[in-house]
Amino acid sequence: MAREHDLFANFERMRREMDELFGDVFGNVGLTSRRSGFSPAVDVFYADDPPRAIVHAELAGIDSGDLGLEIQGRELTLTGHRRGASDAEGRVYQQLEIEHGPFRRTIALGAEVVAERARATYQDGILRVELPLADVESRTRSVPIQRGRATAPPPGITES
Repeated sequence: MAREHDLFANFERMRREMDELFGDVFGNVGLTSRRSGFSPAVDVFYADDPPRAIVHAELAGIDSGDLGLEIQGRELTLTGHRRGASDAEGRVYQQLEIEHGPFRRTIALGAEVVAERARATYQDGILRVELPLADVESRTRSVPIQRGRATAPPPGITES
């Protein structure tokens, strides 16, 4: 199961790296403009005792009242809004890197979770969401083997 979690955890990192790569390429030739909003950095990992998925999202400068969480199936959707400086007039920026505006980030989880038991805390700009893993029945079933000859062949099989 750890291998499955590693696979899902790496998808989002690869997507961000591709966005950065192509954003730099297209930005250098003037094909894109600065987008509105942003995509917060997210870590997803799994703990065993009790079994749960844990999501950390970096949301510095965002009021907790401007955040929303929704869980549907194996996806956690994080929405919010980082407010910009209210007194932007008269400012001449040398550098502007802190992204502002609305965001919506959907995080794929590597396991089924119990949405009703999810907990979220927000401290020092880090949102922590704990999602208990759902009990998944084993897909393997033992079949007892009886000694002797079966009294009738299974349906669809004829004896010669």
